[in-house]
Amino acid sequence: MDKLKQLETFVSVATRGSLTAAAKAEGVAPAIIGRRLDALESRLGVKLMVRTTRRITLTHEGSAFIEDCQRLLTDLANAEASVSAGGVKASGHLRITAPAGFGRRHVAPLVPRFRELHPEVTISLNLSDRVVDLAGEGYDCAVRVGDLPDSSLVSVRLADNRRMCVATPDYLRRHGRPAHPADLARFDCLTLSSDASQTRGWAFRMPPGEGASEGAEAEIVHLRPGGPLDCSDGQVLREWCLAGYGIAWRSTWEVEADIAAGRLETVLDEYAAPPNGIYALFPQRKHLALRVRLWIDFLKHHYAQADFWAGGTLAAATGPAGRPFPISQPTG
Repeated sequence: MDKLKQLETFVSVATRGSLTAAAKAEGVAPAIIGRRLDALESRLGVKLMVRTTRRITLTHEGSAFIEDCQRLLTDLANAEASVSAGGVKASGHLRITAPAGFGRRHVAPLVPRFRELHPEVTISLNLSDRVVDLAGEGYDCAVRVGDLPDSSLVSVRLADNRRMCVATPDYLRRHGRPAHPADLARFDCLTLSSDASQTRGWAFRMPPGEGASEGAEAEIVHLRPGGPLDCSDGQVLREWCLAGYGIAWRSTWEVEADIAAGRLETVLDEYAAPPNGIYALFPQRKHLALRVRLWIDFLKHHYAQADFWAGGTLAAATGPAGRPFPISQPTG
């Protein structure tokens, strides 16, 4: 129990930013919070925080350790809730946010189906490419695509996502296929405009060159190919690509159905960057509401199905073989 309390205190101080705020939230003296942190660092043999009168800063070890602590505490709370919930029905209001393009295609169609399973839950869905402050704006869960910034939010990986270069078969017949990312300079590339969020350009995995040391790893490089057309909306780029105007760099969630149907073909596959993820994020809480846990399970169930991304029909609102979805704890 002492070990668990130390971990809870460490997470509380790190997320609230001070010993005083953590102590106030728990209703104890700041000195007690300080002693717990001292005991935790002494037990682990590492410094987790640099504490001054003005601020708390996580050390490198502390930054790595807090993610494991958050996941452990969340799993524990959810495991307890799973047992105690029994046959209790999910209820209350669920506020969700997701990126506009991804949300329209892969979140919004699932919302009414989730409510068919849980009719006592009401749902608000916000679709915006703005990074929403979940805790500050009162959201229960966000779905986000791509690498995540450092955050006090708890993340659950729902599926892999990969970006790839695609074009229509007709465009490739007329213009040929690039053999190397550097060849893109000779093609019409459909790119996001400079005011969009994709600031680093197209990512490619370059294998070690000649003369590289044994065991050398591939390097991820970012290129900014040019072209006659650019747009701040990724959906428009996909439509231009389907119309045969050039090569686009799009996510699997957006073009996998087009590839499966033969409308688009991939190029430069051997240089494709490693996949990033599609995540559910939620604020750190002692007890995660049942409706939020069930929503995350619901997403994971559907996103695990290849037919979902390839444009197949959505599975039934119940789980596999018609069984209701299980109550399971989020895992990182």
